[in-house]
Amino acid sequence: MRLISTVLLCASIGLTAEITVAQTPVGQELQIYVVDVEGGGATLFVMPSGESLLIDTGNGGDAAPRDAGRIMEVINDAGLDHLDHLIITHYHGDHIGGLAELATRIPISHYIDHGPNVQPDGSGARFMEGYEALYRQARHTVVKPGDGIPVAGLDIRVVASAAQVIDTALPGAGASNPYCAGFSPIDPDLSENAQSVAVAIQFGEFRVAHLGDLTWNGELQLVCPNNNFGTADLFIASHHAQQRPAAMSNSEPLVFGLRPRVAISSNGIRKGAQVDAMKVLFSSPGLEDIWQLHFSQFSGQEYTVPGMFIANRFDGETSVPIAPTAAQSPTPSDPPIPLHNGPANYFKVTAQQDGTFTVTNTRNGFSKTYRAASGS
Repeated sequence: MRLISTVLLCASIGLTAEITVAQTPVGQELQIYVVDVEGGGATLFVMPSGESLLIDTGNGGDAAPRDAGRIMEVINDAGLDHLDHLIITHYHGDHIGGLAELATRIPISHYIDHGPNVQPDGSGARFMEGYEALYRQARHTVVKPGDGIPVAGLDIRVVASAAQVIDTALPGAGASNPYCAGFSPIDPDLSENAQSVAVAIQFGEFRVAHLGDLTWNGELQLVCPNNNFGTADLFIASHHAQQRPAAMSNSEPLVFGLRPRVAISSNGIRKGAQVDAMKVLFSSPGLEDIWQLHFSQFSGQEYTVPGMFIANRFDGETSVPIAPTAAQSPTPSDPPIPLHNGPANYFKVTAQQDGTFTVTNTRNGFSKTYRAASGS
């Protein structure tokens, strides 16, 4: 396994750099914060050393101050005064849009991405000029499948990037995946979703799968016919727990192959947590719980979780329908998406090196501990 070379763009030549840590230790636990950015992406990892990694920055435009503020809330909770590393999984507005605002509030030392934008008409294209200006003033690394990201105390492996996936198995992985039978590639996804930087993160015996918005073909390449990823204790459900013909994610070969004990859905009120994806997650072998950042109208009561596992409602909510709301094609006559612009809650995960981890819902204080498997 090779370590990525870190490019110091403020220097005249490329240098391989080791990341130094200058923040206060937070104990012997890995801390993970899954932030409510209204169906976007933002996940913060804080190592026992105090070194930090943020994956994605939420929505842009008018929503940028809101989402940057919510990210800053968890950054302050973690006691950080800067971010050591930022992965932008791909250039869609719900993943990169909040960056410019966030960068005015906290220094960011190291930017990591998949390389050039392949979707000039995509929702994140308008943020690219500002993004490039930011990373030119810091460290910038373009990662490839198989690269490692040097973060003290963690083993972070890039398993997909720029529409390519690893061609050798991670340690302990590589077994034949029986769930691949009957599944085949679909038409290539030419959007930024397929370019997502996807990572496996290991802290002792505890493993996390964070795949961004990786779509169907990339999932199948990763886990079929052999599962080159292996299993995960925690799965940050791909693509906001969506599975739809135009941008399929969360396929059975992937989810069943990962065999997560816990899945967290970064869905919004009317984005993600769709019925097809929720069916796959609920039926995954070994799954103990799903936690949702929002109640989703797309899953209704039929395919959602008990309220104690949901971090946020929406402003003015008065009832929770049993039947899922049908997805709608965007037209001027569509009813507006319900807003949730007030205070937001997040999930906090604390993990031990033996594989034990606890998820806490900051809305109600409910927490649940998942003990390390016997023999781990």
